[in-house]
Amino acid sequence: MEIEFQRATQTDLPFIVQVYNQTIAGRQVTADLVPVTVAQRKPWFAAHQQRRRPLWLITAAGQPAGWLSLSDFYGRAAYQATVEISLYIDEKFRGQHIGKKSLAYAEQQASGLGIKTILGFIFGQNQPSLQLFTKQGYTQWGKLPQVAELDEQLSDLVILGKQIN
Repeated sequence: MEIEFQRATQTDLPFIVQVYNQTIAGRQVTADLVPVTVAQRKPWFAAHQQRRRPLWLITAAGQPAGWLSLSDFYGRAAYQATVEISLYIDEKFRGQHIGKKSLAYAEQQASGLGIKTILGFIFGQNQPSLQLFTKQGYTQWGKLPQVAELDEQLSDLVILGKQIN
């Protein structure tokens, strides 16, 4: 299956929101507890229109399959070479190695964007994502125990990182 990445456009935003919202009910991927709207995501989308903090639409066999973004880690100048990665795959396309190819793509793009470090923030119970990142060479750099409350269950936040050469 051919996987492609292109900069997301405003017309992609409804699909991006739809894929994001697919993950909310499972309480494994995002700290949002209720679905978000396209209008709510417009400022986030706008922040990813700058060159250094891209948002890519992922297509598989010519169909939208998910999205990938690199976001500011922390708003101070000394952290400009560090990003937080977000990766969301449409439920119809999960288990087809799109995640692996997406992480590799982000890493390939990193040097041209001035990025030296990629961080992933993953709930401790999200074993599929933890395994994906670990298999791609990310290691645990930190753990914030029981910092998220999801349906009265406390969840750890695991911080995975990778230096990009």
